[in-house]
Order: sequence, then C-alpha cells, then structure tokens
Amino acid sequence: MTDSFLQPYKRVIKAVLPMAFSFGAFRTGAQTPGLGTWNIISTRYTFNKKWSGFFEAQLRSQQFYTDFNYREFNGGVGYNLPKNVSFILAVGKYDTYQPTGTFKTPIVTNEFRIWEQLILNNTINRLKIEHRYRLEQRFINGDTYRNRFRYRLNAILPINNKIIQKKTFYLSLADEIALNNRDIFFEQNRIFAGAGYGITNQVTIQAGWLNRFDNLGNGIEQKKNFLQLSLLLSFSEVKSGTERHPSSVD
Repeated sequence: MTDSFLQPYKRVIKAVLPMAFSFGAFRTGAQTPGLGTWNIISTRYTFNKKWSGFFEAQLRSQQFYTDFNYREFNGGVGYNLPKNVSFILAVGKYDTYQPTGTFKTPIVTNEFRIWEQLILNNTINRLKIEHRYRLEQRFINGDTYRNRFRYRLNAILPINNKIIQKKTFYLSLADEIALNNRDIFFEQNRIFAGAGYGITNQVTIQAGWLNRFDNLGNGIEQKKNFLQLSLLLSFSEVKSGTERHPSSVD
C-alpha cells in the first residue's frame, strides 16, 4: 500500500483502540420503536488452502417482518495465511429506502462500496476469538465519497464439541465500531448476542439480538433492536486447515 492510500485512514487507525473502550455497549441514545429484522444468507467456497470466494445477501426491516427498507449484496475473494490470518477484498451494493413501508421511495441512500479486510483468529481452549479490521471506500448517491474504518471483536464458544462442526451448538457475542476520517468521527456501534447450530459441516444457522447505535450528528443519536437470523453456508474443494468461525461477512 502507498502512503497516499493510507493517508485518509491514519486518524482512525491511531484512534481505534481507545475508541473501542470509550464507546461500545456504554453508548446511549433514543430508541426507535418496534423490533426490526436483520436477515442474512452468507455463502463461502474454499478453492484450496489459500484462496476462497464468498457472496452474501441481506434484507432488513424496521418492524417485525414488515417495512423492509434495506438490502445489500456483496462478494469478494479471500486469501489465507498461516497462523489463522486472512485477507479479503470485496465489493458491494447497499440500498436504504424510507423507514415506513416496504422499499418505499424516494430512496435514501444508493451506495457502492469497495473494502479491504484483515482477520486475526485466536483460540483459548474452546473459545474462538476473531479480530476483524476493515477499510471501506464508499460511493454514496453518485456524488459523495467517504472512507470508513470498522473493527469487530467476535467471540464464539462451542458447547457440545471443541470445534464448530456437525451437530454443534455454540454461543456468539460480538461488538463492532465504525469510524469516519471526517465529519461524524464515531458513526456506529453494533452489539450482537446469540446462538447457532451446525446442521451439517457445511450448513450453520444462527439467531440472536442485535442492537445498532447510530450517531447522526448535531447531537442526534439513535438506537434500534433487531432480531438477526443467519444462514451460513461453507463449501470446500479441500480442507483449509483452519477452524470454522461462523459469522456473517457484514
């Protein structure tokens, strides 16, 4: 990477660790009414021990399976390094509609996004810990460009097996912050708590509660609770040699 490429992110990279402790679950804000839904289908295909590809689709609603106002599609390629380190390069399309009604126009944001990601996985006995670092280049409504940095800490605990495999129940807890390099510096925080089950070695289902905190600027803050349901599919030509850490891409 060149210095010019990293320049927009220097401020957020320097601040990520103190921000992770300063924000997270301790932020407060106005709660939007109703329980929304956050639905995910994520598919990963491993070609060999180094390379993989993925595709993910999401559909979100502001109320319980009514007022669908968000959809996204993203996909990319991943490269594995030894010792549980991996890189991802991806692109995605993200559309947000009016909060009342299903895909009600006029559209609020029409976004194309490119992102690069580094994942570090650690294991402490049965506990699986994922550190995810992401840089995003966001093209919004055809006339706005923004950079964003995201960090997610995700912990997964298998219950009846030492690793995630067929017929394994597990618990999952995650927290993610999103930071901008200008305007609204601290933009968003997501907290997830849930459980999953490995139906087969290729198919996993996961369900849980997700709370999203948004800093909208000018002192306006917003929180929203979602029921998150995920179908996670993982196929492989060969064994990758790394443990499965089931979670959504976004």
